[in-house]
Amino acid sequence: MKAILRHVRIPPRKARLAVDLVRGKHVGEAITILNQLPNKSARITLKVLQSAIANAVHNNQMDPRLLYVERAYVDEGSRWKRILPKDRGRAFRILKRTSHITIELGVALPKARPQRSASKSEGSN
Repeated sequence: MKAILRHVRIPPRKARLAVDLVRGKHVGEAITILNQLPNKSARITLKVLQSAIANAVHNNQMDPRLLYVERAYVDEGSRWKRILPKDRGRAFRILKRTSHITIELGVALPKARPQRSASKSEGSN
């Protein structure tokens, strides 16, 4: 019940903005949050979340209504090194950062409703 997207062309700092919002939330709530965000990191995180849900449903026959985001984190991937030519033969280095986005889902057990004791209402007579 895990999905990993590697070498995504977005800096980890920007990717963590969306991932931090969905950590610990139920799947439906997390999808709603990510759909409302306007940035690229939200669209990428939504795809990883949907992949994790599909993995849980297809591989482990789980009910998607009981799933929640147990762990979600972003690691730094490799950096693309580029060179920007400058005046007088100099060169400036540009580091294009990439990310590894991981989302792990867990099963939230449905909360049992507390039973009201019938002896209290019967004893008031």
